[in-house]
Amino acid sequence: MTAFAGLGLHLGNLSRLSKARSRSISPENFDGAKGRGGMATEGTGALAARDLGRGWKVSPSVRIEAGETFTLADIEGPGAIQQIWMTPTGNWRFAILRVYWDGSDQPSVECPLGDFFTVGWGEYAQVNSLPICVNPGSAFNSYWEMPFRRHCRMTISNIAEEDMTLYYQINYALTAVPEDAAYFHAQFRRVNPLPYKDVYTILDGVRGRGHYVGTYVAWGANNNGWWGEGEVKFYLDGDEYPTICGTGTEDYFCGSYNFDPSPRHDQDYVTFTTPYAGFHQVIRAESVYRCQLRMGMYRWHIMDPIRFERDLKVTMQALGWGYNRRYLPLQDDIASVAYWYQTLPQAPFPPLPERDQLMVI
Repeated sequence: MTAFAGLGLHLGNLSRLSKARSRSISPENFDGAKGRGGMATEGTGALAARDLGRGWKVSPSVRIEAGETFTLADIEGPGAIQQIWMTPTGNWRFAILRVYWDGSDQPSVECPLGDFFTVGWGEYAQVNSLPICVNPGSAFNSYWEMPFRRHCRMTISNIAEEDMTLYYQINYALTAVPEDAAYFHAQFRRVNPLPYKDVYTILDGVRGRGHYVGTYVAWGANNNGWWGEGEVKFYLDGDEYPTICGTGTEDYFCGSYNFDPSPRHDQDYVTFTTPYAGFHQVIRAESVYRCQLRMGMYRWHIMDPIRFERDLKVTMQALGWGYNRRYLPLQDDIASVAYWYQTLPQAPFPPLPERDQLMVI
């Protein structure tokens, strides 16, 4: 067993030793150095700890000013990020997470913080999955393994007009990384509204070798009927027609029949969150000022990663039911995050939408 294999532990190899060295970055230890945590003499907790002094939760969080980009991690490799915990204040769509691997000036992760952690509508919803957990009250957790060979840089950009407070901890290991380990990527997209008869693109323009590992979708319905008849399609290595084509949106997210277990499938949605898939958030209309149906769902390809050798494209149709049992192309508010691993260098991402195009409205 290599040292790197000791990173991704499971019950079958939990007892195996590894030469990996554990490290952790937080506001109490900004650079993750060994034996340097809990030494702050100033920080957001300094007033509360004024009678206790050094070592007593002096710096539990950071303030990120409006318009500021804050560096969460700046790590010399080789190694791998193993777990990230965060709890932010403010608008979760207006805090942009970026991760850069091995000195690249192109981010391999570029995503609003809430969407990366599958709560894109800015409201708490519990998620109990293997790579992502969202716990009360706004605790975001990622267990995606993120190896790097030379360097990792992770930032948060606060594009809001108000300052934000961020509590965070990044747990990682310094260890050898094998040649066949790929780099973690995550890309956000949003179209509001989707033009009539357009197909929503989850991911396109990927160049390199790798495997697709997950999808999160925040879907805002602009009609009164069912919205999930569309197919999710994967185009691999130059496909004209997809190699993988599902049977419907709720089917891809591992549900069925409108996420509705009633006999006629016409009563109400039932949420669920599981290790590999979930329909975990339904925000229902409550008043004339809160009248849109909004939903969140995820699908992790952990047991069934989708492999590609040269390129990858992923699309999703937006289809409901029209009159006389005809499909109805929808014009809904759709945002997504695609998660995958690939070799570097990567193709540049499309520009992130401007702040007004990110807003939940």
